[in-house]
Amino acid sequence: MKTTLNLPDDLINEAMYTLNMKTKSEVVIYALQDLLRRKKVASLRNYKGKVDLEIDLDTLRNRNANIG
Repeated sequence: MKTTLNLPDDLINEAMYTLNMKTKSEVVIYALQDLLRRKKVASLRNYKGKVDLEIDLDTLRNRNANIG
């Protein structure tokens, strides 16, 4: 999709240099992907300590020994 954006040249140039990218599109795509990844990770952190899976590691380890 083609879109027109007004972005600060110094910011785009610094990002291109820092990330070693050759085009503005690469920088914008990278930034969007990174933003989404960070939001997903932050969302997963909300579940820390809230999910009780009741997993018995000894049972899981012995499960494979009983197969075969």
